[in-house]
Amino acid sequence: MEQCVRCPDDKYANIEQTHCLSRAVSFLAYEDRLGMALGCMALSFSAITILVLVTFVKYKDTPTVKANNHILSYILLISLVFCFLCSLLFVGHPDQVTCILQQTTFGLFFTVAVSTVLAKTITVVMAFKLTTPGRRMRGMLLTGAPKLVIPICTLIQLVLCGIWLVTSPPFIDRDIQSEHGKIVILCNKGSVIAFHVVLGYLGSLALGSFTLAFLARNLPDTFNEAKFLTFSMLVFCSVWITFLPVYHSTRGKVMVVVEVFSILASSAGLLMCIFVPKCYVILIRPDSNFIQNHKGKLLY
Repeated sequence: MEQCVRCPDDKYANIEQTHCLSRAVSFLAYEDRLGMALGCMALSFSAITILVLVTFVKYKDTPTVKANNHILSYILLISLVFCFLCSLLFVGHPDQVTCILQQTTFGLFFTVAVSTVLAKTITVVMAFKLTTPGRRMRGMLLTGAPKLVIPICTLIQLVLCGIWLVTSPPFIDRDIQSEHGKIVILCNKGSVIAFHVVLGYLGSLALGSFTLAFLARNLPDTFNEAKFLTFSMLVFCSVWITFLPVYHSTRGKVMVVVEVFSILASSAGLLMCIFVPKCYVILIRPDSNFIQNHKGKLLY
């Protein structure tokens, strides 16, 4: 009577179940159509963001750029470039360094981006609360107090990522279940709780920005960007709320694809919702880019 023997993890049984065959190594590679498409999307959006940044620098003296705080716009655009580029860390053969960088760069760059949106929203609200020149709020606005939101929020996220890396850092994992006859090499999050804490912190910043921008959406001004900030945060939150159930219902390379797509979609949402309307005014409708009232001056 023949005795069945289980194949080692790096091998699988043939159809006749008479021999153990070696599993092929699989990962989200640039040679794959999907990997190539995601990589091209990341580079294309990065290039578009850089072009928008160049446009804003070139037209920095126009009311559209000045009225919405050009320094915060620069910070947001630069952080979005890195948000797009950090998705490239998810494509290619993973190693210990890339596994750690995937999550830390994602968490930190997105925190800078979302906290900058929060700072822009606070700036808009504070500007419209100025009813008399002697108000304390005027001094806070002119000294750039809203900009402090960015380093404070980023420092908190840095601490959270540091705790994650010290307690249970991401590591290389091998999945032999998701694809028959293959070993899928991917990065394990390490601490799932830490991953969700980082996402939750981002979500709280986005929710705060959305709430504040929504309350300020009807403030009167030709250059008031609260409506655009509201829509950008709505898109951002929608992407990541959708991400969680989809991510946890997939396995193997599909999980990586879902995360990369969410990074690109949420970054593109911020870019398109906030900056495309401004670029339209600057480049297509320059005739409407000349009205500058006293409140617009205070924002730069």
